[in-house]
Amino acid sequence: MPERTAAPERLPQPSVAEMDLPTVMDALSDPIRLAIMHRYLVDAAGGVRSCGWVGIDRPKSTLTHHFRVLREAGLLEQHQEGLTRSSRARVEDVEQRFPGLLDLVLDWHVPAELLRAEVPA
Repeated sequence: MPERTAAPERLPQPSVAEMDLPTVMDALSDPIRLAIMHRYLVDAAGGVRSCGWVGIDRPKSTLTHHFRVLREAGLLEQHQEGLTRSSRARVEDVEQRFPGLLDLVLDWHVPAELLRAEVPA
């Protein structure tokens, strides 16, 4: 009989009603977090990607911090499955709570110095 694998564990995040504008704006005030959101909105097109996929040239521990800030603000949804953590932008939820906010992120251009020379596909 095949082994059952546990469903991915969704990490804590605020509900739509709990999203707080100052917290969201603080999360987006950092260029690295803004670049992460931009990658998920543009290159992932709303899909789920592993956190290592993002291609930002910073240590893993630094990126883990930035992903946590984005998740706790309600901008990203994250799931843990074994050693793999996956994320997706909460586009519908953010648009419901703060209409037009993500359009500003989409219009922003990621500075080249934040990205690794070879960005993962």
